[in-house]
Amino acid sequence: MMPSRLPVALVCLSILAVQASVVQAAPDTARPGRAAPEAKPVPKPPSLDDLFARLRASEDPAEAKGVAQLIERRMAGSGSPTADLLTDRARQAVTAHDFDLAAELMDRVTVLEPNWSEGWNRRATVFWLLSDKDDALANLQRALVLEPRHFEAWAAMGRIYESIDDKARALAAFRRARALYPQMEKIGEAINRLTPEVDGRDL
Repeated sequence: MMPSRLPVALVCLSILAVQASVVQAAPDTARPGRAAPEAKPVPKPPSLDDLFARLRASEDPAEAKGVAQLIERRMAGSGSPTADLLTDRARQAVTAHDFDLAAELMDRVTVLEPNWSEGWNRRATVFWLLSDKDDALANLQRALVLEPRHFEAWAAMGRIYESIDDKARALAAFRRARALYPQMEKIGEAINRLTPEVDGRDL
């Protein structure tokens, strides 16, 4: 007598029924016409104008310092790989106290990228290290023509003017730096030190 095949058939039917229910329950992602979930837009980084506005408005020194560093990083790139490479080599030359080489390298940078404010600011630093205050001031003035909000350039200008005993111009430069970066370290001290000498003491 042949064994009955009925139990096997029932098992097969049960498996097919389970598979059908699984397929039916699964989300139909491949159905034509169904819209794919929208990707969240990537937030745009704040503009330089936004960062300067935040810097002026910040009342917290730590927050302001962080914003100032963002601004400095944003302005640190010239847009030219060659100019950036030469600037980095100039930085290394300054670290090695080879200021003449650093000046030569920054000369090339400002020829390559004459509209890069930070290039002139860094060139000014090299001239300051070479004790050439006139050229340092001239480079800072060029930097500020290109970017009048360059608070580090204003602060450096104030220090140079104070070093040559031009206290009125030093105070004016420090005040410009503070207007841009109210929480800037030591600027308040410099202004408080010079104000009585320039503006006179209150009676």
